[in-house]
Amino acid sequence: MIKSKNLSKFSDLSHAFFNRKGGCSKGIFNSLNCGIGSSDKKVSVKKNIKIVCKKIGASDKALVLLNQTHSNKFHFISNRHKLKKKRFKGDALVTNAKNIALGILTADCVPILIFDKNKKIISAIHAGWKGAYKDIIKKVVKFLIKKGCRPKDLVASVGPCISKKNYEVQRDFIKKFIKKNKINKKFFVLRKNKTYFSLNNYVYYQLKEMGIRNLEIIKKDTFDTKNNFFSARKSIQNKSKDYGRNISIIMIN
Repeated sequence: MIKSKNLSKFSDLSHAFFNRKGGCSKGIFNSLNCGIGSSDKKVSVKKNIKIVCKKIGASDKALVLLNQTHSNKFHFISNRHKLKKKRFKGDALVTNAKNIALGILTADCVPILIFDKNKKIISAIHAGWKGAYKDIIKKVVKFLIKKGCRPKDLVASVGPCISKKNYEVQRDFIKKFIKKNKINKKFFVLRKNKTYFSLNNYVYYQLKEMGIRNLEIIKKDTFDTKNNFFSARKSIQNKSKDYGRNISIIMIN
């Protein structure tokens, strides 16, 4: 369980970025797999979700997860009535309600947790390259501003994800990003005729461009085995049939 230094300053906020340690799943899902959509035993996943909820002081019945689609869609949850539909489709969640835990699942993509210390509003964003490219981050921040937030009051933490040194991409990938904005070239590096992409810096830049200054990147590479995270790319490299998902959670107490 990893905490954000910036978010940990607030006593009325609970949060954590979890890796794969401390659960009850077996085999390739060993052990804290929270991926409902994985082929792991559902009973194990549910037990794991209860474990993480207990660690941050949340009820597992108050945890909201997404059917993540690498999109720019997000959902605002204003009260507990909306929890009847617990699996929203999209890639970000926002709430100003207390004791509703927002959860994001990742396995190399970036989990982003945001808190407005004055308006008491939170967001959890799943940002893979597709979602980030489609401006999921900008859409969420614009919505927060519409709700009365000021960028200078927002505290954002960019969670563990795959690092640049392990994120090899194809040439058409870099062309796509540079075509959208020439400044995106700085997020790529060419090494031994291979191109690598810095996803967390791309996400960090987008948050900064929206006026957020209270920012941090938790530099934990999900691809690196020693960090004990589930990694889609590592699983593909190992020719595994499936892989688990790491969970990141934020909640207003």
